Amino acid sequence: MKTKSLLSTASLALVIAAFSAGAQAQIAIGHLADYSGGTSDVGTPYGQAVADTFAWVNKNGGVGGKQVNVDTNDYGYQVPKAIALYKKWSAPDSKVAAIMGWGTADTEALTGFLAQDKIPDMSGSYAAALTDPEGVSGKAKPAPYNFFYGPSYSDSLRAMLMWAAEDWRAKGKPGKPKFVHMGANHPYPNAPKAAGEAMAHELGFDVLPPLVFALAPGDYSAQCLSLKSSGANYAYLGNTAASNISVMKACKTAGVEIQFLGNVWGMDENAAKTAGDAANGVIFPLRTAVSWGGDAPGMKTLMEISKMSDPTGKVYRPVHYIAAVCSALYMKEALDWAAKNGGATGDNVAKGFYQKKDWVPAGMEGVCNPSTWTDKDHRGTLKVDLYRTRITGATDGDLNDLMTKGTIKLEKVKTVELPRKPELLGW
Repeated sequence: MKTKSLLSTASLALVIAAFSAGAQAQIAIGHLADYSGGTSDVGTPYGQAVADTFAWVNKNGGVGGKQVNVDTNDYGYQVPKAIALYKKWSAPDSKVAAIMGWGTADTEALTGFLAQDKIPDMSGSYAAALTDPEGVSGKAKPAPYNFFYGPSYSDSLRAMLMWAAEDWRAKGKPGKPKFVHMGANHPYPNAPKAAGEAMAHELGFDVLPPLVFALAPGDYSAQCLSLKSSGANYAYLGNTAASNISVMKACKTAGVEIQFLGNVWGMDENAAKTAGDAANGVIFPLRTAVSWGGDAPGMKTLMEISKMSDPTGKVYRPVHYIAAVCSALYMKEALDWAAKNGGATGDNVAKGFYQKKDWVPAGMEGVCNPSTWTDKDHRGTLKVDLYRTRITGATDGDLNDLMTKGTIKLEKVKTVELPRKPELLGW
């Protein structure tokens, strides 16, 4: 009996040792996802793509021979929940190598902690305030461990306003065009407001007082009547798609003649399907070189990643899913570099982002737009691809069918290459 007990103890010790070795053989990452909060309409496909990508990475050997342990949490777009999760992820005994983050308010709230703890965060927020690693611009606090893939909200809006000015001239309209910023009074829609209004003034627009509407769907007839009475010609929709759909539908009903400009989260294929002809003609930035099913070598890899949660391969993936795959693969390659150069610590992972120029993750050629980050400038790209939604019929039915038949189209309008002006860093 005594011998059996000793054997059991020894066996238990072996199990514990094996478990500990297994835990040490993993690279831990925190993942903030919004599956239930105010931005869940676009947060759900983005979060799914992050999960799918790291599942695919693990299936194909992991990072440096280690599996990536992704701790995904639905934080409901609540800043206090994000901070509580960060405390867990930054604890000395369970410190993560990196975070795949999400919203603007929580990302900006964590920026100082990330710098202090040296934990890089590839966020779903594209606030320009996150692009100045040293804080030299004086427009934002230093953000040395913040990264995102794609143009900033400010640069996207600058590009859309440049297009709008050309559009106004091309149509031969008299006088100055009128521009209005719309969105919730919240850090995310507000992030590009000052930069956009300054650019609009510079381009000769009359800038109207901003119009506020909530992040949630609702009755926004009053805002549409204000647009109509003000004579606004171009309106930036700063919210995510769900609430923007309400505005577009209400304005269609009210007979408002206006050109809507969406942000990267403000328009997608699902929004076009739900809004129908009310979404026809919206201009918005696409972060990737192609949308789902596009002609690019990297589409094969993208399809394989998608099969991690859709083995049938039949689910249509919206623009946010593809952007998230690119974001996660940039993080994966930064982890790869860190693993080969001192280990996957946060500091090494951040350095991993600086090792290449005009960089596309392996296997994603033609899908992810080339990006460059340096320790002085976290504007990964200043290239903005502008697209227009085209709705040519009823949008009931399956999204895959609607896209295949061309009932809903995303048409490329223009690529704007903004100059890398130092005075616009962080703004």
